[in-house]
Amino acid sequence: MSSKRFKKLPEKTKELKPEIIDKLIPEIKKNCTTKFDESIDLSFQINNKQKKSEINLRTVVNLPAGTGKKIKVAVVCEEAKNKAAKDAGADLIGGDDLIEKIKSGEMNFEKLICTPSMMVKLSKLGKILGPKGLMPNPKLGTVSENVQDAVKNAKAGQAEIRNDKDGNIGVSIGKKSFSDENLIKNYNAILETLEKEKSNNTIKGDLIKSSFITSTMGISYKLKLTKNI
Repeated sequence: MSSKRFKKLPEKTKELKPEIIDKLIPEIKKNCTTKFDESIDLSFQINNKQKKSEINLRTVVNLPAGTGKKIKVAVVCEEAKNKAAKDAGADLIGGDDLIEKIKSGEMNFEKLICTPSMMVKLSKLGKILGPKGLMPNPKLGTVSENVQDAVKNAKAGQAEIRNDKDGNIGVSIGKKSFSDENLIKNYNAILETLEKEKSNNTIKGDLIKSSFITSTMGISYKLKLTKNI
């Protein structure tokens, strides 16, 4: 059963023609009628059926205006790098001791960073970390000798772009409390990343079949992309 709040929101928005993000953000914010600071989210359907193989995108984008979320970051590294990780703002730091905690099911973090030499040990926990999307990956910047930069990037505001088996990508561009300008900055950074991924994967035709924008507890609108991706 729909709540009284939800019933007051506009109906049949998916029947409207697509609009550019500049016009839709004010509408999305107007529909953020809950008491908490709702996320503003994008949803893309990609053209992942190619002649040779399916497309599997997985990368990260540094959002210039951040995510509006506090990310708890854990670092598995050699003792010599502990200070660098701590100075960068890591919440949990350790070596074999932290690996053992993870092995026993203690995963009180949202992002895990690891140095290459410790990755050999950590890779054995694939069945634990993999399903939760926490396994460090060089492509995502979470396997690095430079733990200081890796932690800073994770804390500053990184968003992961990854499609599921049906070709869907969901990614947040910030919160209702963000200025329209900052939401658009984050949106443009995501489009630029998708544009690069299209080139890197030598995709024929359009990468994005459809796109929508919504808020956490709101309704979605068709989004007209400002780039031909």
